[in-house]
Amino acid sequence: MTEQLPLVIPKSPLGQAIAYTLPRWEGLSANALHGQIEIDRAANRNNLAENVIRPLAIGRKAFLFAGSHQAAEMTAAMYSFMATCKKNGVDEQQWLTDVFERIQSHKHKDLYQLLPNNWIKYRNG
Repeated sequence: MTEQLPLVIPKSPLGQAIAYTLPRWEGLSANALHGQIEIDRAANRNNLAENVIRPLAIGRKAFLFAGSHQAAEMTAAMYSFMATCKKNGVDEQQWLTDVFERIQSHKHKDLYQLLPNNWIKYRNG
């Protein structure tokens, strides 16, 4: 690519592709030097992120009619909780049922124990 770049028109598709690729070559070829790196690792990360936010994107118009700004904020909080449950392998319905049962008697300083990322560790405590 370094040899070809001076031979192609910079604004041509090939020239643009080479100009885009050269500064990124180290990252693009890392999997060839380090076999433990998956070729599509970045794509998988992006797909995971996209899958998590897809319900938000689909519901965007519906959220305009949440009723109030506070209702929209609560909806966003619940989506965050559900995404955190999924990320941590927590069954959302079990978590929500347990939290609703225990939150009233839980000490304020220990509320962090009810968060989805801590719930499995503290649910019997």
